[in-house]
Amino acid sequence: MTTALITGANKGIGFEIARLLGERGITAIVAARDEERGRAAAGRLGLPHVRLDVTDEASVRAAAKQVEEEYGVLDILVNNAGITVWQDDERPSATPLEVFRQVYGTNVFGVVAVTNAMLPLLRRSPAGRIVNMSSELGSLALAVDPDGPFWPHNYVAYNSAKSALNMVTVAYAKELWDTPIKVNAANPGYCATDLNARTGHRTAEQGAAIAVRLATIGPDGPSGAFLQDDGSVPW
Repeated sequence: MTTALITGANKGIGFEIARLLGERGITAIVAARDEERGRAAAGRLGLPHVRLDVTDEASVRAAAKQVEEEYGVLDILVNNAGITVWQDDERPSATPLEVFRQVYGTNVFGVVAVTNAMLPLLRRSPAGRIVNMSSELGSLALAVDPDGPFWPHNYVAYNSAKSALNMVTVAYAKELWDTPIKVNAANPGYCATDLNARTGHRTAEQGAAIAVRLATIGPDGPSGAFLQDDGSVPW
């Protein structure tokens, strides 16, 4: 049996990742902050559920303990949970520190907390996989291109959090370089989800595809990469 845990999986891209992994015969554990919504989503998919608030260390530890007790091993971790905080004035100079704290708390610190808690279980897998859901908005190369599509989208807290997540991905990949565990960042593209009031031009299922691919790559697959459907995303 192959086991996977997907954070923020009660809706959106996370829900689709769980569904697609489940269709492959993988026991995809739907992890969600809200107990009721998580159970409901898992029930719709016919998959197991665990309550997991990535910003609460006690919740993270409890989730890791539950996974260990019920499965003994974790083969795939998808760090999908993420937030943004919309402002009337999106200029960096108008962004309060509290916005940074909120966004980084989930999108960076939460990933580190969950990864550290689940890593002992991933080490028991013959071929562990960690997928961090990043964003093209975290690409420094794309951000500084005045003629590119991302120049206007100067959301300093969210964008810099995804840039930080990319480095977190690389750092874990380096630590685990000589192990069977592979760690990669996935760019789902601009998907219609609650995060952006469903304004994206891609579906959540389309955004989930790259995460599923990285979650199931073989031993010759990449590690420490930033990838989307058609290949690498510039750092």
